[in-house]
Amino acid sequence: MSAETELTIERRIAAPPAAVWDAWADPAKLARWWIPAPLACRVVRLDLHPGDGFETHMREGNGDWQPHVEGCFLEAVPHERLVWTTVLKQGWQPLEPWLALTAILTFEARDGGTLYTSRVLHRTPDDAAKHEAMGFHDGWGTVLNQLAALLER
Repeated sequence: MSAETELTIERRIAAPPAAVWDAWADPAKLARWWIPAPLACRVVRLDLHPGDGFETHMREGNGDWQPHVEGCFLEAVPHERLVWTTVLKQGWQPLEPWLALTAILTFEARDGGTLYTSRVLHRTPDDAAKHEAMGFHDGWGTVLNQLAALLER
């Protein structure tokens, strides 16, 4: 991948990698931080194994639930690395997402906590630019802050 197709964000979280992994693996915890507040998140499907599904919905206030992310896990190394894509859904079934991406998340033990890094790969430079213009750094940064707030209590 090239710099033109990749967006990256990272944050140190004052919690061990096992706690960060658990915040991903537990649907109730994921729902608390995965979408920027004040939007609500509902976890429809979450199974951290290659080929298994990942699906969330979102809503504002008391509105209707809307699709947020549907994808497939490609790799899951407990407490270390999680890779998922929006171009496949559970069972390796092809999808035609509105934004094709692959997210490579790493949880590196560092300074008594975790360096959480998200590398988000896009099909084209235009797709990466579109995602960045939509607020990638603000949105993904907000959810990382929410994750940290959940774990650093």
